[in-house]
Amino acid sequence: MDISIDFMRRIADAAAAETLPRFRSQGAVANKEQGSFDPVTEADREAERVIRALISAEYPDHGILGEEHGSENMSSRHVWVIDPIDGTRAFISGLPVWGTLVGLTVDGDAVAGMMSQPFTGELFYANASGAHYEGPGGPRRLTTRKTTSLAEATLFTTTPALFKGDARLRYDLFERQVQLARYGTDCYAFA
Repeated sequence: MDISIDFMRRIADAAAAETLPRFRSQGAVANKEQGSFDPVTEADREAERVIRALISAEYPDHGILGEEHGSENMSSRHVWVIDPIDGTRAFISGLPVWGTLVGLTVDGDAVAGMMSQPFTGELFYANASGAHYEGPGGPRRLTTRKTTSLAEATLFTTTPALFKGDARLRYDLFERQVQLARYGTDCYAFA
């Protein structure tokens, strides 16, 4: 199944209509997890709501797994996965490294996806036609770097503090082998 870029743009636009007006607006923040801090905002909930509505209207038999509103029709071969604001901590801090992530799986395999950052005007997407970018600098096809050497690689992680004990030791050894390590880039690390 090939998902059109037009449908991905519609999803991105609908999510942006909910997130962008709330960005840097000092809106209410709730905590989803007792004992730690897992923030959620009205923008998260409303963006997922409109994305779900678009998917349900266009593909009523597909399943949906969303971060804020749970799952439905998970027995379907086609399941959409939604993170309405990947980088909610950045969003509530006013940093433009958050974005909307939406992907489609067929029989558990990823077949299409997008990352949209409306504040910067960037859209990254992939489908059967390949991986693409639209935004500042003009549209272009995306590829991976040609290097196979860790010494020329860039490594992304939320924070090395995620790794404990032996896992942290292995992570530190791995990080020393790469050219550049970057932390806290949220959805941009996926893009």
